[in-house]
Amino acid sequence: MKIRAPHTEPLVQPIYQSATFVLDERSYRDIAENHGIGEVWYSRLRNPTVDAAGDVVASLEGAEDALITGSGMGAISSLVLGLCKAGDRIVASRELYGDTHDLFTRWLPGLGMEVELVPVDDLERWERALSTPAKLVYGETLSNPQLRLLDIPAVAAFAKAAGATFAVDNTFASPALVRPLEHGADVVVASATKFLNGHSDVVAGAVAGSKSVVDQCRLVVMAFGSCLDPHAAFLLLRGLKTFGIRLDRQMQNAAALAGILETSPDVERVIYPGLASYAQADLAARLLAHKHGAMISFVVAGGDERAGAFMRAAESATEATSLGGVETLISAPYNSSHFMLSPDERAAIGIEPGMLRLSVGTEDIDVLAADFAAALAATSA
Repeated sequence: MKIRAPHTEPLVQPIYQSATFVLDERSYRDIAENHGIGEVWYSRLRNPTVDAAGDVVASLEGAEDALITGSGMGAISSLVLGLCKAGDRIVASRELYGDTHDLFTRWLPGLGMEVELVPVDDLERWERALSTPAKLVYGETLSNPQLRLLDIPAVAAFAKAAGATFAVDNTFASPALVRPLEHGADVVVASATKFLNGHSDVVAGAVAGSKSVVDQCRLVVMAFGSCLDPHAAFLLLRGLKTFGIRLDRQMQNAAALAGILETSPDVERVIYPGLASYAQADLAARLLAHKHGAMISFVVAGGDERAGAFMRAAESATEATSLGGVETLISAPYNSSHFMLSPDERAAIGIEPGMLRLSVGTEDIDVLAADFAAALAATSA
C-alpha cells in the first residue's frame, strides 16, 4: 500500500506511528557501519517524531545531540550503562532522587561498579573524591527534594582532573534556569516528564550532549529497549512549544509563594533559591542568572502528621508525585520520592520530618496564597 503524504510540509510534526520503515541501501549501510543507529528503519532505535523532540531538547540545552527515552530513569540508566562497565569508579552526589539513589547504591555495585557518594555542597569532599581517577561524575543541578545547588563549574574542574565524564541531572532546574553544558558539564540528563513536557501526561527522559556520548546511549536503548513511543513524543513536542511561557508563570508564582510561606509561623523552614535565606544564595546568583525555578521545599511545624493534614486541606494543590506540570502538586518525600530510604538515610541527606516538596503551577497566585494560608490555619495545633 502506497503511503499518501501532502505536497506541502505540515505545520505540526506528524506522528510516525509505525514500528518499522522501508529498508533501503542507506539503511543497510548504516546497519553495517554504524550499528543501525544513524538511520530510521525500526522505531526501537529511531523514529522521526521522537527524533524531532530530541532536536528541541538539544536546542534548549545547547547540546550537539539529544536522545529521548521512555522515562527519566531510562535516560539515567542508559547513560551509566553506555559509559561505565564493571570495575569503573563513579563519584556522585549523596543527595539524589530516590530511584537514582537506589540505582547508584544497589544496582550499580551489583554490576561491579564502585560508587562513592559525596555531599552535593561540600567542595572539599568533591575534590578529595576526585583526586583519584574516575569514569563518571554525577549530580543534580538542584537536588530532589532538598534544593541544594551543585557548583557545576567547580565540580566540572575536579571531574576533568580525574579524567571523568561529568553528567548533570537538570530535571529540577531545567534549561530555563541553567544550561549545565555551558558551565563545564559533558552531558545532561532529565526526566522530560516534568518541566520539559509540563502537562503531567507523558513519561519520558532525555540525554543531551555530544553526538559521541548520545550515540553510546542509543546503543544501550537498542539493547535494553527503553525507547519512547512516537505518540508520547508528539505530546512532548506539544508541551515543549510552551516551555518558556509556562516556566515564566510558574517561577513568578513560586517566588511569591515562597515569600509568603516564609512569613508563616506554621512553617519552620522554606528552601527556595530566590530567598535571601537560601543557604547557597551566592552560588545561586552566579549560576542561575536571577531565575530560581518553580520548586519549593518547606518544613511544616508539627512533623509528618501535620504536614499530611496540611496537604489534604490544601484544595489548590494536588497531593501527587511528579512535578513540573501546569498544576500545583505537593508531596511528602518520606512516602513518595524517597520511600525506599530508611528514616536515618533520609535524615542524613536532609529530608526532615514535616518536609513537603511543592511544584508550583500556573494558577492564580492569589488563589494559591489564600488556600495555603487557610490550610495551615485549619491544621494549626
